[in-house]
Amino acid sequence: MSESVPSVVLICHEEDALDCEGLASWLANTMDLRGLIVIRRDGRRLLRAARREIRRVGWLRFADVVAWRLYARLFLSGADRAWKTAELARLRARYPVDLDQVPRVVVDSPNGERAREFLARLEPDLVLARCKLILKRAIFSIPRAGTFVLHPGICPEYRNAHGCFWALVNRDLERVGMTLLRIDEGIDTGPVYLHASYPFDERRESHLVIQYRVVLENLDLIGRRLLALARGHEVPPVATDGRASAVWGQPRMTEYLRWKWIARRSRRNANGLVAVP
Repeated sequence: MSESVPSVVLICHEEDALDCEGLASWLANTMDLRGLIVIRRDGRRLLRAARREIRRVGWLRFADVVAWRLYARLFLSGADRAWKTAELARLRARYPVDLDQVPRVVVDSPNGERAREFLARLEPDLVLARCKLILKRAIFSIPRAGTFVLHPGICPEYRNAHGCFWALVNRDLERVGMTLLRIDEGIDTGPVYLHASYPFDERRESHLVIQYRVVLENLDLIGRRLLALARGHEVPPVATDGRASAVWGQPRMTEYLRWKWIARRSRRNANGLVAVP
């Protein structure tokens, strides 16, 4: 007799169609997608995040962050947006589903009462969180099998934000990838169940494209692992004891330029294959 299909709820940001539509379509074809918790952009939250970054790195490095943001908007966003549009079309074609039939709630915070009531009512087997906010225990503890993240970075070495970017900057090319982990009360400190990557090309792909592709190129593998976890199968965590652990932050312009300078002068791309001129 075949096993039942586990139920799942996706937490995502409203402005990120690759998650809210693309990843949601994949989930609906892989599990029973019970609902979507969609986080609406909040200017006050962005201001609080900026203040936290200033406290963490200081004003000089924060100016470096702002410089990279301006550069990315002026010179990288067009190509990134075109890639995201094409990738979304590919995902919707490969995983057809009517997402209008999936219940959803739009919230300012995934930790609020509306999100908690939504989750409690749906009683999913697991939650997949694709959000940039730390979830509270009152939220991540609701699903029976736990709440999981697809983190764009190899943990524990590249926790928090933009792990792929910092691995590229550090020339730690074997750790440019993603981590499937179960959420606990730390910052990407929960048990790890999968590391994965793909043959990326750091000379042609932006780090934004790379951090999406480390996830999207491994959906079949991720799906099998999530199904096993949701069904209560024996899935031993990846051993991470004794490994370095670090929390990273926003990309900086000086580090971006250093990365691209090195990458363009390398005769080999990140996956060890000779790059096409």
